[in-house]
Amino acid sequence: MPDTTPWSVLRLLNWTTDFFKQHGNESPRLDAEVLLAQSLACKRIELYTRFDEVPAEPVRTAFKALVKQRADGAPVAYLVGRREFYSIELAVEAGVLIPRPETELLVVTALDRLKQRADEAPLLVDVGTGTGAIAIAIAKHAPAARIVALDMNPQAVALAKRNAETHGVAERVAPIESDLFSRVKASRRFDLILSNPPYVTTNELMNLDETVRDHEPHLALDGGPEGTTVIERLLAEAPQRLADGGELLFEIGPSIAQRVETLVGQAPGLSLREVYKDLAGLPRVVHAVNG
Repeated sequence: MPDTTPWSVLRLLNWTTDFFKQHGNESPRLDAEVLLAQSLACKRIELYTRFDEVPAEPVRTAFKALVKQRADGAPVAYLVGRREFYSIELAVEAGVLIPRPETELLVVTALDRLKQRADEAPLLVDVGTGTGAIAIAIAKHAPAARIVALDMNPQAVALAKRNAETHGVAERVAPIESDLFSRVKASRRFDLILSNPPYVTTNELMNLDETVRDHEPHLALDGGPEGTTVIERLLAEAPQRLADGGELLFEIGPSIAQRVETLVGQAPGLSLREVYKDLAGLPRVVHAVNG
């Protein structure tokens, strides 16, 4: 006899969780909940009060389509069009790097450095801003800061502008299309230079999970054979862009930490101050100063 059990919210979640497990998803239950909440146009927490509800056919059809795309490797953030970063919700879209939890350490470090400085209206620059995550998070927590947000991807610049407007910081966050500092006036100097540059080696990129490797932009991930192609350019340009007493903070991957420390030590006009470790005890944020 055919199974006539209704496809309730709970049944959909349980079936999808098992399905995702079979496909090797790292967070099968969470993915199932996020996608079903998206299909129902509700908050994920609300699902727990709706377990017995049987969604209408159009909802189940939309959910099924999202589940198939997720099983094929599409990131959940792209499927739902948003990602939380440093307690703020950002719009995301395919073609722009999804903000990572590891990058929150860069924000924490930058905010701490701002507290230690005497600048009344500090001028910052976020090099390779993507969704605008770093710039917007800092602007939300440092009301006096003004931030230029650079990215060579016009799609990212447009998305960063939209996110800045959504979070009410558009007057202090200025996204600009630029390859590093190429379109920034030569005379402009910054108190803090921040960046989450591409730092995955080309070989590492090929071995990343397919969700990242096949769906997120390689331009924002691929740091070249040594993982430092863009970082080397950043280190060469930063000293001329820092104000007196200015500081450079940028994210790295643990596999290139030793090489980056050497590069900073060799960079004219920069001195390595510290390498901050993330919650896993891995080197993650490099702090250098001009001089």
